[in-house]
Amino acid sequence: MTDLEQNQRLAVLAEARSWLRTPYHHMGRVKGAGVDCAMLPAEVYAACGLIPVQEVEHYPMDWHLHQTGERYLAQVLRHAHEVATPKPGDLVLWRYGRCLAHGAIVLGWPQIIHAVNGLGVLLDDGDSPNILHRSRQRGQRERRFYSLWKEQP
Repeated sequence: MTDLEQNQRLAVLAEARSWLRTPYHHMGRVKGAGVDCAMLPAEVYAACGLIPVQEVEHYPMDWHLHQTGERYLAQVLRHAHEVATPKPGDLVLWRYGRCLAHGAIVLGWPQIIHAVNGLGVLLDDGDSPNILHRSRQRGQRERRFYSLWKEQP
Protein backbone atom coordinates (compact mmCIF):
# COMPACT_ATOMS: atom_id res chain seq x y z
CA MET A 1 0.00 0.00 0.00
CA THR A 2 1.42 3.38 -0.99
CA ASP A 3 1.66 6.29 1.44
CA LEU A 4 -0.97 8.13 -0.62
CA GLU A 5 -3.40 5.20 -0.41
CA GLN A 6 -2.79 4.80 3.32
CA ASN A 7 -3.45 8.52 3.90
CA GLN A 8 -6.61 8.37 1.79
CA ARG A 9 -7.89 5.35 3.70
CA LEU A 10 -7.19 7.07 7.03
CA ALA A 11 -9.06 10.15 5.77
CA VAL A 12 -12.06 7.97 4.87
CA LEU A 13 -12.10 6.44 8.35
CA ALA A 14 -11.88 9.85 10.05
CA GLU A 15 -14.62 11.31 7.84
CA ALA A 16 -16.87 8.27 8.39
CA ARG A 17 -16.44 8.57 12.16
CA SER A 18 -17.42 12.25 11.97
CA TRP A 19 -20.88 11.11 10.76
CA LEU A 20 -21.55 8.99 13.88
CA ARG A 21 -24.89 9.75 15.55
CA THR A 22 -26.25 11.45 12.40
CA PRO A 23 -29.95 10.45 12.25
CA TYR A 24 -31.21 8.16 9.51
CA HIS A 25 -33.11 9.99 6.79
CA HIS A 26 -34.06 8.39 3.47
CA MET A 27 -31.98 10.00 0.69
CA GLY A 28 -30.49 12.40 3.25
CA ARG A 29 -26.91 13.51 2.80
CA VAL A 30 -26.28 16.14 5.48
CA LYS A 31 -23.89 15.36 8.34
CA GLY A 32 -25.62 15.77 11.69
CA ALA A 33 -29.06 16.16 10.07
CA GLY A 34 -29.77 12.93 8.17
CA VAL A 35 -28.32 10.29 5.85
CA ASP A 36 -29.15 6.81 4.58
CA CYS A 37 -26.91 3.82 3.88
CA ALA A 38 -26.37 4.77 0.23
CA MET A 39 -25.59 8.43 0.76
CA LEU A 40 -23.24 7.90 3.73
CA PRO A 41 -20.44 6.24 1.72
CA ALA A 42 -21.04 8.56 -1.24
CA GLU A 43 -20.69 11.65 0.96
CA VAL A 44 -17.68 10.28 2.85
CA TYR A 45 -15.77 9.35 -0.32
CA ALA A 46 -16.68 12.70 -1.95
CA ALA A 47 -15.56 14.67 1.14
CA CYS A 48 -12.20 12.90 0.90
CA GLY A 49 -11.87 13.79 -2.80
CA LEU A 50 -12.00 10.19 -3.98
CA ILE A 51 -15.18 10.52 -6.06
CA PRO A 52 -17.23 13.46 -7.31
CA VAL A 53 -20.41 14.43 -5.47
CA GLN A 54 -23.00 11.94 -6.68
CA GLU A 55 -26.15 13.06 -8.44
CA VAL A 56 -28.67 10.41 -7.47
CA GLU A 57 -32.19 10.15 -8.83
CA HIS A 58 -35.06 9.60 -6.40
CA TYR A 59 -35.35 6.03 -5.14
CA PRO A 60 -38.17 4.64 -2.99
CA MET A 61 -37.21 3.26 0.44
CA ASP A 62 -38.33 -0.22 -0.59
CA TRP A 63 -36.97 -0.27 -4.17
CA HIS A 64 -34.89 -3.40 -3.43
CA LEU A 65 -38.00 -5.43 -2.57
CA HIS A 66 -39.75 -4.90 -5.89
CA GLN A 67 -37.12 -5.01 -8.61
CA THR A 68 -34.05 -6.99 -9.54
CA GLY A 69 -32.08 -4.12 -11.10
CA GLU A 70 -28.90 -3.61 -9.09
CA ARG A 71 -29.37 0.13 -8.63
CA TYR A 72 -26.98 0.57 -5.68
CA LEU A 73 -24.36 -1.74 -7.15
CA ALA A 74 -24.41 0.15 -10.46
CA GLN A 75 -23.45 3.38 -8.64
CA VAL A 76 -20.71 1.59 -6.69
CA LEU A 77 -19.21 0.05 -9.83
CA ARG A 78 -18.79 3.50 -11.38
CA HIS A 79 -15.94 4.07 -8.91
CA ALA A 80 -14.99 0.76 -7.28
CA HIS A 81 -14.22 -2.86 -8.06
CA GLU A 82 -14.99 -6.04 -6.14
CA VAL A 83 -12.31 -7.42 -3.82
CA ALA A 84 -12.14 -10.69 -1.90
CA THR A 85 -10.86 -9.22 1.38
CA PRO A 86 -11.66 -5.70 2.54
CA LYS A 87 -9.17 -3.19 3.87
CA PRO A 88 -10.03 -0.18 6.03
CA GLY A 89 -11.98 2.36 3.99
CA ASP A 90 -13.49 -0.19 1.62
CA LEU A 91 -17.22 -0.73 1.16
CA VAL A 92 -19.35 -3.75 1.99
CA LEU A 93 -22.77 -4.36 0.43
CA TRP A 94 -25.39 -6.84 1.60
CA ARG A 95 -28.30 -8.35 -0.28
CA TYR A 96 -31.64 -7.27 1.17
CA GLY A 97 -34.69 -8.29 -0.79
CA ARG A 98 -33.77 -8.85 -4.43
CA CYS A 99 -30.67 -6.63 -4.64
CA LEU A 100 -27.46 -5.59 -2.98
CA ALA A 101 -29.18 -2.81 -1.07
CA HIS A 102 -27.37 -2.02 2.17
CA GLY A 103 -23.88 -0.58 2.38
CA ALA A 104 -21.32 0.20 5.06
CA ILE A 105 -17.77 1.50 5.28
CA VAL A 106 -15.27 -1.01 6.63
CA LEU A 107 -13.14 0.29 9.51
CA GLY A 108 -11.29 -2.99 9.92
CA TRP A 109 -13.37 -6.06 9.10
CA PRO A 110 -15.75 -6.88 10.73
CA GLN A 111 -16.05 -3.39 12.30
CA ILE A 112 -18.15 -1.08 10.12
CA ILE A 113 -19.91 2.28 10.11
CA HIS A 114 -23.34 2.40 8.51
CA ALA A 115 -26.67 4.22 8.57
CA VAL A 116 -29.54 2.16 9.97
CA ASN A 117 -33.21 3.11 9.69
CA GLY A 118 -34.44 4.11 13.14
CA LEU A 119 -30.92 4.15 14.65
CA GLY A 120 -28.85 6.52 12.52
CA VAL A 121 -25.13 6.25 11.81
CA LEU A 122 -23.40 3.84 14.14
CA LEU A 123 -20.48 1.51 14.65
CA ASP A 124 -21.41 -2.12 14.20
CA ASP A 125 -20.10 -5.63 13.70
CA GLY A 126 -20.47 -6.73 10.08
CA ASP A 127 -20.82 -10.33 11.24
CA SER A 128 -23.55 -9.55 13.79
CA PRO A 129 -26.84 -11.46 13.72
CA ASN A 130 -28.68 -8.17 13.13
CA ILE A 131 -27.08 -7.93 9.70
CA LEU A 132 -26.61 -11.59 8.92
CA HIS A 133 -29.99 -12.94 9.98
CA ARG A 134 -30.89 -15.89 7.82
CA SER A 135 -33.24 -15.55 4.92
CA ARG A 136 -35.72 -18.40 4.54
CA GLN A 137 -34.80 -18.78 0.89
CA ARG A 138 -31.09 -17.99 0.73
CA GLY A 139 -29.46 -19.00 3.99
CA GLN A 140 -26.86 -16.50 5.16
CA ARG A 141 -27.23 -13.01 3.71
CA GLU A 142 -24.99 -12.43 0.70
CA ARG A 143 -22.30 -9.78 1.09
CA ARG A 144 -19.64 -8.41 -1.22
CA PHE A 145 -16.70 -6.08 -0.72
CA TYR A 146 -15.62 -3.21 -2.99
CA SER A 147 -12.59 -0.93 -3.08
CA LEU A 148 -11.90 2.42 -4.72
CA TRP A 149 -8.18 1.68 -4.72
CA LYS A 150 -6.35 -0.39 -7.32
CA GLU A 151 -4.86 -3.60 -6.01
CA GLN A 152 -1.08 -3.54 -5.82
CA PRO A 153 0.81 -6.29 -7.71
